[in-house]
Amino acid sequence: MGLGAALSTGAQSLTRAAHTLAATRRPAGYHGDYQGDAGFFEGWYVKLISADRSARLAVIPGIFKGGRGGHDEAFVQILDGVTGESWYETFPAGAFHADRRRFDVTVGPNRFSERGIELNLSGSGLRGEVRFTTPLDPWPVTLASPGIMGPFGWVPVMECYHGLVSFGHGLEGTLHRADAPLTFDGGLGYLEKDWGRAFPQAYVWMQTNHFETPGISLSASIATIPWGRSSFRGFIVGVRRPHPDGTPVLHRFATYTGARSERLEIDDAEVRWHLRSKDGAQLRLTAERRRGGLLHAPIRTEMHRRVEETLDARVHVELIAPDGRVVVDQTGEAAGLEVHGELDELLALGERA
Repeated sequence: MGLGAALSTGAQSLTRAAHTLAATRRPAGYHGDYQGDAGFFEGWYVKLISADRSARLAVIPGIFKGGRGGHDEAFVQILDGVTGESWYETFPAGAFHADRRRFDVTVGPNRFSERGIELNLSGSGLRGEVRFTTPLDPWPVTLASPGIMGPFGWVPVMECYHGLVSFGHGLEGTLHRADAPLTFDGGLGYLEKDWGRAFPQAYVWMQTNHFETPGISLSASIATIPWGRSSFRGFIVGVRRPHPDGTPVLHRFATYTGARSERLEIDDAEVRWHLRSKDGAQLRLTAERRRGGLLHAPIRTEMHRRVEETLDARVHVELIAPDGRVVVDQTGEAAGLEVHGELDELLALGERA
């Protein structure tokens, strides 16, 4: 390689690194513009629950890039949490457009943004608009901890990255399918996302913000994390609750906070997960497993892996302060739950990178 070519390659690498660093502090935005020729995926999980919970949808717009010589496609996935039906509608990659700084995604005639979503899908037949009536409420982002992944968000070799774009926001509007209206006036939404090379080989994910006390929200995941030539069991759990003075309080239990799993058991009926933070706080989660629908998930070569997800789970949350006070003792309804992959390996792994 000549000097000019070397300088050009170096400049491109520095530019890519600068843009990647900037994007890391904006988890809601698109991260795929500076990924080079390697395979890449990015998807936003938009959860819509009606006021009476009779309509429960997950709408997932995204992009998959197959890398050099691979197949590229944009997509919109739909999961009907009531019937268990699911749809995966593909579009040319050129029909995908997204903002690097904020949640603003277009896939063909479908638009997703901080204001809400507009759908015109032939596969599922869903058409209409749902507006977000309150601002999105994201996991805090700081220089040291750029979102839900904490300092791991800065690690450039992670297989999969995660962002929590909104713990909860109000909904209004109607979607139509086969002339049957799904009305979301007074409903509650949730929004998160993933991007990277592939989903973990094994993981458990659960989420609910439908508790007796408004404002409580849970997001929890534990997964097999590749780390060099080995792997570890990494986890991130956030319980957001309202303080008596009205301000939100976020309780973090994560690999990067020094928390540990004291119990993790998975069977056909339940997931039982007990955690303890470095300061002695305890979190006990019991998720009831329910049948769901199948969604596409990315492997390194294509959007192929089929993952069962439900929007009909129940998750009991018991949060105990270091001094023994019970801070939360409630059950979340209309919960999203995925349990997937080589679970025996996940259960056997240690929890340190």
